[in-house]
Amino acid sequence: MNCYCGEDLAFRDCCDRYISGSQLAPTAVALMRSRYSAFKVGNADYLLASLHPSKRASESLESLEQSFANTQWCSLRVLAHRNGQYGQTVGEVEFVAFYRSGEEIGQLHERSRFVCENNQWLYCDGDMLPALKLGRNDECWCGSGLKLKKCHPD
Repeated sequence: MNCYCGEDLAFRDCCDRYISGSQLAPTAVALMRSRYSAFKVGNADYLLASLHPSKRASESLESLEQSFANTQWCSLRVLAHRNGQYGQTVGEVEFVAFYRSGEEIGQLHERSRFVCENNQWLYCDGDMLPALKLGRNDECWCGSGLKLKKCHPD
């Protein structure tokens, strides 16, 4: 099984090493992918630890844990990234994360900003972007790998 973030690696060889704290995410993209996986597995501690300290007061462990109960994260697509590599101090990642909340299918399309402080990438904030329009031949939002027309045609 591939990692929840969509990479072609097992979870333990991909995002889990960052979530568990055995390694630091080496790039802004790796941090963003691991934060998605942390939402998927319900790890609020990692989400707070990987959030820039200046933003932590606005996010609480309790609110994150409540969101886990109401949201099923389905798949992640990294659309673009700028900077955020080793030796750099800032980075941006544009992504879309598809989710299910009750019967509703939704997406979080964001351009996220990251900073690297003391060799650790941290999520700062992001700009919400308009939802992507999926075509029938696009990969399905659910993460099955099938085209939308074959998987969820309605």
